[in-house]
Amino acid sequence: MSPAQPKPGEILVFLIRRDTVCAECGRELYHNSMITLEKERGALCLECADLDHLEFLPSGDAALTRRAVKHSQLKAVVVQFSRARRRYERQGVLIEPEALERAEAECLEDAERRERQRERRRIRDADADQRYIATFAERILELFPNCPSTEARAIAARACRKHSGRVGRSAAAKVFDPQAIRLAVTAAVRHRYTDYDERLLAGCDRHQARQMVQPVVQQQLNNWSAAETARPPDAP
Repeated sequence: MSPAQPKPGEILVFLIRRDTVCAECGRELYHNSMITLEKERGALCLECADLDHLEFLPSGDAALTRRAVKHSQLKAVVVQFSRARRRYERQGVLIEPEALERAEAECLEDAERRERQRERRRIRDADADQRYIATFAERILELFPNCPSTEARAIAARACRKHSGRVGRSAAAKVFDPQAIRLAVTAAVRHRYTDYDERLLAGCDRHQARQMVQPVVQQQLNNWSAAETARPPDAP
């Protein structure tokens, strides 16, 4: 795997995984040492590359990194090769100590303001999420008019849970596609009204377990779908 290609004007520094030796001073460089690579000479330690006066700022704080990079005249991007993803991934930056101090001071000054902004964003996101779940529950009741409203709400909340990967977070569900809503209700019925989970715990194949419980699932869906029956009241 060839080294990462720097952008114009960008210095790359590598966190090494294997021990090596500086091509200029001969110093041994161990795992997680930082080096630069020169075509003619190979690996150079930071001292020989004239970068040893810079300070390492790990990735993770976007605001601090952005400000430190802005204030640092000399800087370098630190990368390391990921065996799992088979690519170089950014680990942080090397920047001048004075730039880091200035960036930290600026971040402290507006930390309270940024926290208020984050809190307002969390509230907006939570409100939007609750509206989405409520609308999803309404669509469930349109397709399954005999489903208790509390049940519809519980199904919607489970299917639409953030970062769950469930059907309620799919692109189709976000436009309230009827098929996506039926899939969410079917999954909920399978888990709540059958012994599907117990069969899985007993070692039954997932597809076989679904086939075994399908008659019960379909009967429950039919009960909730029957247009001639009034929707039962919610449980107390």
